[in-house]
Amino acid sequence: MDISMIGPAIVLGLGCLGSIIGCGIAGMASHGVMSRVEEGHAKYVALAAAPSTQSVLGFLLMIFIQQSINAHTLSPENGIGIAIFVGSAIMLSAIFQGKCAATAIQATAKNPALFGLCWTALGLIEGFALFAFVFALLIIR
Repeated sequence: MDISMIGPAIVLGLGCLGSIIGCGIAGMASHGVMSRVEEGHAKYVALAAAPSTQSVLGFLLMIFIQQSINAHTLSPENGIGIAIFVGSAIMLSAIFQGKCAATAIQATAKNPALFGLCWTALGLIEGFALFAFVFALLIIR
């Protein structure tokens, strides 16, 4: 049985699942706010889309893990281990970024001047997904 694609599939799946959940949470908050305010809808959509970037990290890591397994510089078993733990970190980052975006949407609706500041917390959470991604690249290369 060939298990070489399990790790790449896991990391892609976890990254996309996190983005789905995070964007869903933030999207629901943006819909609630947009129904109550008359303008500024684009900024709520932008905040709701913030967790989508983790699916890109999962996709890129899928490619790098697959290339390393095909080049025989990474065993399929190690690829699975890396995918589970790094993919979980990326997924949790997206979920919590979605929760943070939901509160940012609420705060921005009440006080539009907070919009820029709200991105700071989202960036911090994104940073942990990027750390996990970069550290995984260091392990597999």
